[in-house]
Amino acid sequence: MRPGLMPWVGVPLLLGSFGALADNLLEVYRKAQERDPTYRAAVHALQAARERVPQARAGLMPAVNLVGASSQQSGQAAFSEAPYVDRNVRSRSWNLQLTQPLWRAASWAALGQAGQQEVLAEAQFRQAEQELMLRTALVYLDVLVAQEAERVARLQIGAVEQQLGLARRNFEVGTATVTDVHEAKSRLDLSRAQAVAAASDTENKRAELARILGDSGARLARLHDNGRLPGLQPETVQPWVDSAREQSLQVRIALTALDVADREIAKNRAAHLPTLDLTAGYGTNFTSGSITSPADIATRTRSGQVGLNLNIPLYAGGAVQARVREATALKDKAGEELEAARRQAITQARQAFTGVINGVAQVEALESAISSSKSSLDANKVGYRIGTRINIDVLNAEQQLYAAQRDWHRARAETLMQGLRLKASNATLGESDLQAINDLLETERP
Repeated sequence: MRPGLMPWVGVPLLLGSFGALADNLLEVYRKAQERDPTYRAAVHALQAARERVPQARAGLMPAVNLVGASSQQSGQAAFSEAPYVDRNVRSRSWNLQLTQPLWRAASWAALGQAGQQEVLAEAQFRQAEQELMLRTALVYLDVLVAQEAERVARLQIGAVEQQLGLARRNFEVGTATVTDVHEAKSRLDLSRAQAVAAASDTENKRAELARILGDSGARLARLHDNGRLPGLQPETVQPWVDSAREQSLQVRIALTALDVADREIAKNRAAHLPTLDLTAGYGTNFTSGSITSPADIATRTRSGQVGLNLNIPLYAGGAVQARVREATALKDKAGEELEAARRQAITQARQAFTGVINGVAQVEALESAISSSKSSLDANKVGYRIGTRINIDVLNAEQQLYAAQRDWHRARAETLMQGLRLKASNATLGESDLQAINDLLETERP
């Protein structure tokens, strides 16, 4: 069974609490397909590559040429010691020529190579398509996480402002020191600085979205307050690694490139082999006379011819052997690149698998940390009111809670991305995987 992601199971997912927004992930991906210049370049590259087979096939097809000529020759000629006289001769001709290759080993090798080049282009386009999915999902989730971090920063400002107000009131009635006020004011300034940094990060993430879509005005649908992280099937890393070693797109590309390089050797070696062509022609010629003859006798001819043309290469200065050696070295290079691609695919699969497993564990740990931080904050607030805790304890508890919430959202987004990267490492990433994330988004419109 090929590795795949199980239905969405796991812990609750909370990424953002903004109002319903316009574009979900799949809609943004559709726009990216139309607007992203990197992807559009890959589309055109595939279109160009598909023309290689017809070009190579043309080397085995008949070639028909129609050649016409018309000329006039003027001069002077003297005949039998007579004075020079002006001579003008006109001629016209046309010829229909056909050449049908019967045996050209190099052309057959080129045709086979062109077929593999088209397969290579298809794999490269598929890789560009998967990269677009990953880039779009990454930017989409990055924007949501940045927006959530900005929201958390604003909440933290509100909480610290309340604590500052409480510290001031307590100082006025004599139940708190001025130190509490200064600590709260310092923490408020720090929170405001963090909010500015969070807002800047949001703008930077939107700039990345603009690089794909051409504008940053897209309004992104938020994730549901309750969602589920993906589980893995198989649950062990080895099946994923084995599949990536053989099925990864980068491995397929390298393997096809090796085949192309092998066919390049065959094509160059074929340059030493004989070629045999069938030739046929038909044409007419007219001339009004000859400048070297005193009599103007016009002639018209019609002729046809059929024959075989055999060409046996004997020596080309060593160029053929040099091209064969070059192609052989390039094939060896392609073989090493194939091994490198396999190792890279294995590494990517292991890293993505570990990312998903550790991501789920981190999400669960942060969920517990948020729950504990809320309890700690409540306890510190009560303790501050009754005098068993100081203001800095409350401020630290608030900082811990909001940091845990921010990390929680980031961990969920990263886990989702690692799941997509794992599928990409096995060449199984598709729109259904984007739809699985899309199902976690709110679909209502403003």
